[in-house]
Amino acid sequence: MLIAGFPAGAFQANCYAVAPAAGEECVIIDPGQDATEGVEELLREHRLKPVAVLLTHGHLDHVWSVAPVCGARDVPAWIHPEDRHLLSDPAAGWSPTSASLFGGITLSEPDDVRELSDGAVLELAGMEFTVDHTPGHTRGSVSFRLPADEIMFAGDLLFAGSIGRTDLPGGDYPTILRSLAAKCLTLPDDTVVLPGHGPQTTIGHERATNPYLKEAAPHAGPTRGI
Repeated sequence: MLIAGFPAGAFQANCYAVAPAAGEECVIIDPGQDATEGVEELLREHRLKPVAVLLTHGHLDHVWSVAPVCGARDVPAWIHPEDRHLLSDPAAGWSPTSASLFGGITLSEPDDVRELSDGAVLELAGMEFTVDHTPGHTRGSVSFRLPADEIMFAGDLLFAGSIGRTDLPGGDYPTILRSLAAKCLTLPDDTVVLPGHGPQTTIGHERATNPYLKEAAPHAGPTRGI
């Protein structure tokens, strides 16, 4: 298994390329702000051919470069239907005050957009990705798992030491706690978590140390971050 990634743009959102090995087909996950050049570098370095782009949710910092990345390689983008509108209306995912900061940004859907559903298994590039619908950060947030390798691409559901914020449009704190309980805490401790921001972690480490995964979770979720 080859997993290569980098933090993209001012938001430092993690973009990943996933392949069975160097020199093979791959999947790109969450090409965010200014990610196009970084993606091309990964493809050249590891001699990869992308066959799809997977999106954990529709926030601008995770989808900014999806249209050019898909268009350059003529590959589809996969997103949950609840977040699909954010591909062409990124300001809808932000508070009115924050949205004004992105007023000059125009995004568009890739030519080929396919919709994700909870429990779906995507067979891409010789790998099987299980889709878990994990709302709470946004209504259409999902995570992608490679069960055979005990790897989870968590998007902004779970971070090392924290969870995704829930104070933006479509966010809901009780909902993200339910998603964490149903889709994270049921996984083996040695499951590797590759989040949308920050360093990788494991389910076991977060189960033992993350205050939001404790039995007595705080009454409100974080209000900082992306």
